[in-house]
Amino acid sequence: MTQRSTSADFVHGFATGWPENQPEVMILSLTTQKGVQDFALTKEQALLVAKTIKRTAMQLSAPKQQA
Repeated sequence: MTQRSTSADFVHGFATGWPENQPEVMILSLTTQKGVQDFALTKEQALLVAKTIKRTAMQLSAPKQQA
């Protein structure tokens, strides 16, 4: 796990919503070329993930302009 690739598989994530039977849980599905992984998150965990993604996105470099 210490050797990470600098390129990532295609990743698509989306929230499938708050299940009716467990309104305190949010399901996050991530799809890569290798398959699908589902994660159950509490509201606090979901908010932390969103906060972390936003903070990281603000630190990203601007996209390179093609000539």
